[in-house]
Amino acid sequence: MAGVREGQGQLVFGLDIGTRSIVGTVGYLSGGKFHVLAQRSREHETRSMLDGQIHDIGKVGQTICQVKEQLEDDLNRKLTEVCIAAAGRVLRTVTTHAEQSFDEEHVVTEEDVYSLSTIGVEQAYEEFLKNNDTDMKFYCVGYTPMRYYMNGYQIGNLEEHKVRNMAVDLIATFLPDDVVDGLYKAVELAGLHVANLTLEPIAAIQVAIPEKFRMLNMALVDVGAGTSDISITKDGTITAYGMIPVAGDSLTDIIVQHCLVDFDTAERIKRQTGTQESVEYQDIMGLTQVINASEVAEILSGHVQEMVKQVAACIRELNGDKSVSAVFVVGGGGMIPGYTDALAKELDIVKERVAIRGQEVMQSIVFEVENPRRDSMMVTPIGICLSYYEQSNNFIFVEFNGRRVKLYDNGKLSVADAAVQSDFSNEELFPRRGKALTFTVNGKSRMVRGIQGEAAIIRVNGEPADIYSQVHNGDHIDVVSSTAGDAAVLDLGRLPELTERLHVYVNGTRIDLPKTAAVNGRLENEFYSVREGDEIRIQNFYTVREVAEFMDVPLGGKILVNDTPARPETRVYENFTLSWDVNAEVTFADLEEETEEEAALRRAAKEAAAVQEASVPVDAAGTAAPERQNGGLKTDKRADTAEEEVPEQGPVNMTVIVNRYPVICSGKSSYVFVDVFSFIDFDLNASAGRAIVTRLNGRNAEYMEPLKDGDVIEIYWEELNS
Repeated sequence: MAGVREGQGQLVFGLDIGTRSIVGTVGYLSGGKFHVLAQRSREHETRSMLDGQIHDIGKVGQTICQVKEQLEDDLNRKLTEVCIAAAGRVLRTVTTHAEQSFDEEHVVTEEDVYSLSTIGVEQAYEEFLKNNDTDMKFYCVGYTPMRYYMNGYQIGNLEEHKVRNMAVDLIATFLPDDVVDGLYKAVELAGLHVANLTLEPIAAIQVAIPEKFRMLNMALVDVGAGTSDISITKDGTITAYGMIPVAGDSLTDIIVQHCLVDFDTAERIKRQTGTQESVEYQDIMGLTQVINASEVAEILSGHVQEMVKQVAACIRELNGDKSVSAVFVVGGGGMIPGYTDALAKELDIVKERVAIRGQEVMQSIVFEVENPRRDSMMVTPIGICLSYYEQSNNFIFVEFNGRRVKLYDNGKLSVADAAVQSDFSNEELFPRRGKALTFTVNGKSRMVRGIQGEAAIIRVNGEPADIYSQVHNGDHIDVVSSTAGDAAVLDLGRLPELTERLHVYVNGTRIDLPKTAAVNGRLENEFYSVREGDEIRIQNFYTVREVAEFMDVPLGGKILVNDTPARPETRVYENFTLSWDVNAEVTFADLEEETEEEAALRRAAKEAAAVQEASVPVDAAGTAAPERQNGGLKTDKRADTAEEEVPEQGPVNMTVIVNRYPVICSGKSSYVFVDVFSFIDFDLNASAGRAIVTRLNGRNAEYMEPLKDGDVIEIYWEELNS
């Protein structure tokens, strides 16, 4: 309709395309009241619609054209745009709860609210697809936010509030493609374009239950010819709506069978017996018959009861398996005698709380026509007109990556909506992270996230855009999928634990020692690339010998750790004090024998020191003073030495003879005597008062004595002299 989008006061053409008849209304909104300038209705000449769905598009289009032409004559102007409502037995609804959280307090914008609703619609669509047991393609034809939440508390409007978390409960509605297409094609045949599409339950409630009454738990039942549309209100909003394919035409069909007449004659009998005691008619044999209203009521009573049971069951289902406080009934089918009383009984509420709504709901409607219809049949047509002002919705067509896509226009359609409707994966719109890396550090799980990929490249009509960019009818949308980033990588030295230092005091000087780590039981340097599932252990101690080796100073005699006599393999922890006489000969005859556990730890720490790329300068007094450079230690050797750096040798295999059997040592670049215990089955804890004998090539061996290929080794227990 020309000028319909220009603003308030412009004419709105609402068309209720019902199963039995088509009702057209033209008017405008002014001063909070809707002014009706013209209204016309016309019944279908044939049963071209069944259960709210168009079966003969051509016939329905003709009837629409006839109603339009009558209204044009009344108004003396052309009508080009129309508002319509969808119905049908295949309507599906999904109720969902969607949430969105922020890392810090966030001021909610209109775009945020829209984004939240979009998330809810996507969730509802995914849920619907899981439960869709038909081959029909469904479209989301609208959604209704029921409740908003701010930080867990219900709120009327989210905009401008500061939130950490926001949420919404909404109802999304789905209809098959052929239902919507049928409506559009029939309208187009009449020379009209759809300005707005709503749902019949929503349209009816616009008039029948004003917003001030929606705090009450009520039901609205629109009993048409083919369907009964049901809406539920509570806490100030529409909480649910649905349809059942049982309405006035099913009663007419019973009269057809009882009276042996055609459908139109039966419909006349049904209507007239509602206002007069008897009706005369001709049956298919050409005989004149008379039927009393009481007889009609009797033959219909059983079916009315069955229809009422289905309506009541639907109300309870939509209302959380319980009855409502009151019911308003609109539509011609609800005027059947006994309908409201039967519904009240079925819902177990007093009959006065189930009532037909007609003229009494038209208080905000101004009729500027002669002999206006103010009955319940006008509720839905006027509601369709009012829905235009509440939500200007329509189906539009866009091209998404070369594919034509139909979208339900809620006035805020975005690229994301088009992507969802075209089955374009949501993951391909947003940057994707590479594979995460998981491992453990000292028994606790760690994860390093993968690298963020590139976002999708989006263009609308050739211009750069993003997922929130609005789209309009005829737009061309091109999307290059987002990319996944690289998998997570981590060098061992980047672990926070290894950036710390172990502090000890040697002869009164503080020494900073780098911490070491074993990966899967094997010591690794800082450049080791952590792998999936690695078990990492951080060592938080050194031995006295390793401290001396790290300082590159000789280990003397009279070793003290925390003022207690110690040996080279004694463990040193954070803030321990060490001292020794660098000029004395080393002797440890009075100290306890080294245990195997201590020996193993000593070997691991020795290997850790070997892979360090730094040494500590030594001053003239022979004390170490490590310096930091670029987060680590300087790599300069002592000033008075000129050692040539030797490239690190890789792991080699070595064969030695242990107790007359060859043993292969592997995994290291060089081996000392105690390494043999890693490759033989010898229980070091089975002493039982005996002493261990270790011999190398026929002589007593030292634990740290280097080994070479072919060495002959003896290891056994020897009884001690009593």
